[in-house]
Amino acid sequence: MNSGDRLVRVGGIVFVVGAVATLVTVAPLLLGTTPFPVYMFCLSMLMGVGFLIAAAGVLTSAAAGRREARAAREAAAAQAASGSGVGAVR
Repeated sequence: MNSGDRLVRVGGIVFVVGAVATLVTVAPLLLGTTPFPVYMFCLSMLMGVGFLIAAAGVLTSAAAGRREARAAREAAAAQAASGSGVGAVR
């Protein structure tokens, strides 16, 4: 598991915590009871933070995949160049 995968998992967990905080915060408003203090509304913002963390993980994984593909392409090109050089000597 690379760092991008970890970021996606952590972002998902933070998002779920924010979603639960949002549900808990909105419930008293819909039920007509006393609303929660302001810090609960701040906890609701964890949904956005979790989404950003997960998006950063996806971008990190995509960049790592591009680097691996580029390295494989360069290795194949180098192998083809060295292989054709040996054949040309005959």
